[in-house]
Amino acid sequence: MAYPPGYGGPGSKHRARGPMIPQNANAPQLFDDTSSAYGPQKGGYPAPGIDMGFNQIFADPVANVAMAYGSSIASQSKEIVHKEIDRFMSINKLKYFFAVDTTYVTKKLALLVFPYVHQNWEVRYHRDTPLPPRQDVNAPDLYIPSMAFITYILLAGMALGLQKRFSPEVLGMCASTAFVWVVIEVLALLLGLYLVTVQSDLGTFDLLAYCGYKYVGMILAVVGGLAFGSNGYYIALAWASCALMYFMVRSLRMKILPSVVQEGLSRPSGRAQMYITLAAAAFQPLILYWLTVQLVH
Repeated sequence: MAYPPGYGGPGSKHRARGPMIPQNANAPQLFDDTSSAYGPQKGGYPAPGIDMGFNQIFADPVANVAMAYGSSIASQSKEIVHKEIDRFMSINKLKYFFAVDTTYVTKKLALLVFPYVHQNWEVRYHRDTPLPPRQDVNAPDLYIPSMAFITYILLAGMALGLQKRFSPEVLGMCASTAFVWVVIEVLALLLGLYLVTVQSDLGTFDLLAYCGYKYVGMILAVVGGLAFGSNGYYIALAWASCALMYFMVRSLRMKILPSVVQEGLSRPSGRAQMYITLAAAAFQPLILYWLTVQLVH
């Protein structure tokens, strides 16, 4: 049986495709042909524009030299910063003032409250290096002043709250005033020691520790005022002032006055050293009263 052209053979359900009709070259295209924009990509190579910039940077020797030079400058700057920090505040030296234990803290607090029976006030040394505070009760530390400062701020907040005068501004003023006065006292002592031109092993941290022990007396005065009123405050203030003055004279005397004898300085220089020691001790009751009287009245 003959089939007309355009149809398949027996059993075929589809028409056979006719010849392709050529398109008119002038006919407008509905879509742009973008198939030729990207060529075939070979396996294992990145697509253009992704990592070629980084490869060019790392392949450029000038860029490598610039990166190496920048790294060397950064490392040198880091070393300079560490040297300047160690110059003014050595981390290892700062660790010395926090090398304490429970036994030392207990003995030191007892010494600050009742220093009159203590006999030997010399700081002990081992191979020209002072022993850490946990091995010598006479060594200065910064742990007790730091903890006492925080305790003083908490007591000040409680005292102001009991008097209905608490506010964050007032508490911040108490904290900043207590800290600034200690800094001023340390700077004044450093200036006085510099003017009398006597070499001493007293450093900034040592003076900060000795001046910071006044916070213990301030706590004692505030607690006495909160517990027993004005009479308890003045009794505790008098006791703390006398104990702190005695402690400052005996401690600074062992640090300052022996240098006068060892260096063979004249009597006016030794007298100036004595005046500095007495002035530092006499200043303690004034600052104790100034920083605590507003908390109990």
